[in-house]
Amino acid sequence: MSRKVQCVKMGEELEGLDFPPFPGSLGQKIFENVSKEAWKQWLNQQTILINEYRLSSLDPKAQAFLKEEMQKFLFGGEEVEMPKEFNAPE
Repeated sequence: MSRKVQCVKMGEELEGLDFPPFPGSLGQKIFENVSKEAWKQWLNQQTILINEYRLSSLDPKAQAFLKEEMQKFLFGGEEVEMPKEFNAPE
């Protein structure tokens, strides 16, 4: 049986994640408040940011940037600003 959460991003009760996406209090907060669908949307958004800004996952500045953008996207009620160079596929 799947676990349900009241998703802060989607605004409705949806299937929750199977486990926290990473350790610590932020991972637990995401586990308790973010649906699988919203997390999937964030992973797609994160991929765009990494590719367009050419971020390295090993760079602490890039990690901090992505963490901040993730919190905006999931909990801030705001869309993440897309890079100027990004052209969405039609």
